[in-house]
Amino acid sequence: MNLILECLLLFGTILFSFIESFVKLFLPKTRKPLSGELVLITGAGHGIGKATALQFARHGATLILWDINKEGVQETASECQQLGAKAHAYQVDCIKREDIYKMAEKVQKDIGDVTVLINNAGVVTCTDLLTTTDDQTLQTFSVNILAHFWTTRAFLPAMMKNNHGHIVTVASAAGHFGTPFLVDYSASKFAAVGFHEALTEELNVLGKEGIKTTCLCPFFVNTGFVANISSRLIPVLEVEYVVDKLIDGIQTNKRMIFLPPSVYISVLIKWLFPVRAVKAMSKFHQIKFEDRKKED
Repeated sequence: MNLILECLLLFGTILFSFIESFVKLFLPKTRKPLSGELVLITGAGHGIGKATALQFARHGATLILWDINKEGVQETASECQQLGAKAHAYQVDCIKREDIYKMAEKVQKDIGDVTVLINNAGVVTCTDLLTTTDDQTLQTFSVNILAHFWTTRAFLPAMMKNNHGHIVTVASAAGHFGTPFLVDYSASKFAAVGFHEALTEELNVLGKEGIKTTCLCPFFVNTGFVANISSRLIPVLEVEYVVDKLIDGIQTNKRMIFLPPSVYISVLIKWLFPVRAVKAMSKFHQIKFEDRKKED
């Protein structure tokens, strides 16, 4: 095709996209049903993972729940069953690639093909870079990003075969902003955001439009993993609020969820404002928390 015609077509597509997005602001959102979906959630024994499982249970989905904490994940499964959902609990250590592949094979054989994958499990070490040990750093990357590769590789083939599925990456606002005393965590969440964006584009190129992706990037959430969080500008988020927005994002096929929405403005400021201005605003924000290490 002639280059000029291609440029005109590109301009027309961009213009149409803006108009379409503007019109959609005034139209009711179409929400896809979640009943009948086979949903696998890592880190389902506590916090966001547990609350997400309970929400899917209310929507009539079948749950596959993974967590390193056997008692926690069994408790989540029991609560889902009380809501009338089918729920299966497994003790899985997301640090271990072999355990993930072995358990994924068992799930596919015993229960069926996973249609919604929630990569939620995560760890955080709230210390400065030089205090964080090598083992802690390896654990952070193994759980927060490498496990996403292993779970997705295990369950994506069936999704691609059926051209149906949804892959959710639970990242963090720290995956868009370098965060002091969370260097390994922040770096792993930057990687998680990159994983989501690259996977999304790869699925588009392969023509698998039936497989949707969503990336959740919240500010600090009140899960107990980071102690005594305070911030001058953004409140600490409650788990229920975060999960409500996540479920809404999954049902409406939203690719990126910033919570609160003002985080999106902060991302724009980061790229548009001078470095000195960004540093001044970061200092004014006064984010504080205590040293504590937990696993989700």
